[in-house]
Amino acid sequence: MADGERFIAVYMMANCKHGTLYVGVTSDLISRVVQHREGDLEGFTKRYGLKRLVWHERHRTITEAIQREKSLKKYKRDWKTNLIERENPDWSDLFAEIWN
Repeated sequence: MADGERFIAVYMMANCKHGTLYVGVTSDLISRVVQHREGDLEGFTKRYGLKRLVWHERHRTITEAIQREKSLKKYKRDWKTNLIERENPDWSDLFAEIWN
């Protein structure tokens, strides 16, 4: 991916492995993750120090992404943990992956 490429995504942020999770949706994942990491967004992610991008999924339309976000929010924590660990077993910060 080229630096700064925008794309629609559903994503999960965490503060550490098996820590607090946040599920979000955005039309510009890179900018949104930077906002979370810098503490620019008031609310849940800032309060709990959620600065690690642990999972993301691209979508073609914002409507599709919002629907997926709503579905994910209904799932139990164990299901979300399994989703993360299928692709990112160490809960590594994936920010460099989307930036480069």
